[in-house]
Amino acid sequence: MKKLALHWKILLGMLAGVLFALLLTNFGWGALFIGDWIKPFGIIFISSLKLIAIPLILAALIKGIADLKDISSLSKMGVRTIFTYVITTVIAVSIGLTVVSLIQPGKTINDDTRTELIEAYGGDADAKLQAAQAQSESGPLQALIDLVPSNIVSAASSNRNMLQVIFFAVFFGICLILIPEEKAKTVKDFFEGLNEVILKMVDLIMLAAPFGVFALMAALVVEAPSPDLFAALAMYGLSVVFGLLLMIVFYVVLVKVFTKKSPKFFLQGIAPAQLLAFSTSSSAATLPVTMERVTEHLGVEEEVSSFVLPIGATINMDGTSLYQAVAAVFIAQAFGMDLSFGTQLGIIATATLASIGSAAVPGAGMVMLVGVLGYAGIPEAGLALIFAVDRPLDMCRTVINVTGDATVSMLVAKSQNKLGDPIIKNWDDTYKQNND
Repeated sequence: MKKLALHWKILLGMLAGVLFALLLTNFGWGALFIGDWIKPFGIIFISSLKLIAIPLILAALIKGIADLKDISSLSKMGVRTIFTYVITTVIAVSIGLTVVSLIQPGKTINDDTRTELIEAYGGDADAKLQAAQAQSESGPLQALIDLVPSNIVSAASSNRNMLQVIFFAVFFGICLILIPEEKAKTVKDFFEGLNEVILKMVDLIMLAAPFGVFALMAALVVEAPSPDLFAALAMYGLSVVFGLLLMIVFYVVLVKVFTKKSPKFFLQGIAPAQLLAFSTSSSAATLPVTMERVTEHLGVEEEVSSFVLPIGATINMDGTSLYQAVAAVFIAQAFGMDLSFGTQLGIIATATLASIGSAAVPGAGMVMLVGVLGYAGIPEAGLALIFAVDRPLDMCRTVINVTGDATVSMLVAKSQNKLGDPIIKNWDDTYKQNND
């Protein structure tokens, strides 16, 4: 009997979680039971992925840079990576603006629905506004200040500080190149061994993936808002999803044209990471799985994937930037505002920069959206209009974020002649059981 592929196991886990939750919602105690006895296993699963994200970045990035043995190669790869990420983000925002301008979902919101949504989610909107205001009060070079940690141990204590960890790892890796080979060898061997251990941890954690997503999807179903609100925001949600699907098509075309790999090869290779991104809504939590899939199943050499993917998980938020563009124009339409072409161009620039600053955690894009609304002169109270469907859309846009990271890693690898054949490893490849 053929072994079931991991992405099918995860899909079955997600479906089972949804059906289980729908069944239990028929009982008064069902939601409480899922919240107390099922959801914790989903939280444990996400935590286990987040647990290894920072160590993986440190080990993989330091090892990858040290393997380059040439600072010029690093700088070329860095320039290609950042440039490609910016281009894909600009295209994502442009697609979002085009879709929302054609569908015009904001015009389906009547005055009564708008008032109901603002009353229901006004408190959530105020919280995001306060968080955004705190960010805006910082100086113009605050991003550079935040990039350099004063204490690497403190920086590594939170996945929100991933850019600081990346800065340290790149700095450390460069210095490792600059010292004599015989002195660097011991350090390189340590991080190479650490990297192998963490990748094996990824393999073991993924054995529990179907059960983890089962718990996450069950919790999502019982915590979902009223179906009536979903219905009112259906056109907005469909606009976002349609735009995100167009991004998938765009990625597949890029992979086909520049790497000559088939869409089936690409999508099958990255599918488990996409499904985890969907269930966790976190690029950071999905990063260990993304790195494993891109390296072992898409054939990207580790020195490329270990550099491109951590940076992508931090600054490349194509799904988030597309959503911000759609959300901004949707809110403007709901309030009867017409945005000029110049304003829409400004939204492209603002959303691109905002997506770079978005943390790789659930809901961070909502905070950055405040800046986009502020630029366009759109009422910030309109945030309350989209809160009802933000979580499921957050799940969808995280899929795009992860897929974009994988796409760029393949493009950069191809440009560096470091895209080869997949080398798939199983969790027990090197384990020899003693039957004595």
